[in-house]
Amino acid sequence: MPLLEFYGDSCPHCITMKPLVAKVEKKLGVTFEKFEVWNDEANAKKLSEIDRGLCGGVPFFFNTESKHYICGSCDEVALKALAEGKKP
Repeated sequence: MPLLEFYGDSCPHCITMKPLVAKVEKKLGVTFEKFEVWNDEANAKKLSEIDRGLCGGVPFFFNTESKHYICGSCDEVALKALAEGKKP
């Protein structure tokens, strides 16, 4: 799965993004592989390996095929573009 979402359990921006992620997943028939990083050391390590200074926080969305990413909250248009492999 090329679409990754890194989030923190109680991160307000991550919580705000949840319904938007679900909407884009349903609309495009895709799935973001989700990794909670605040309480899971392995997921936090995965984030640092992929992030490499691009964002440094959550939410962080990454398309492993196109290498495009979104750092922080965004709108539906940007998230949809990322999911489609386009630059958000």
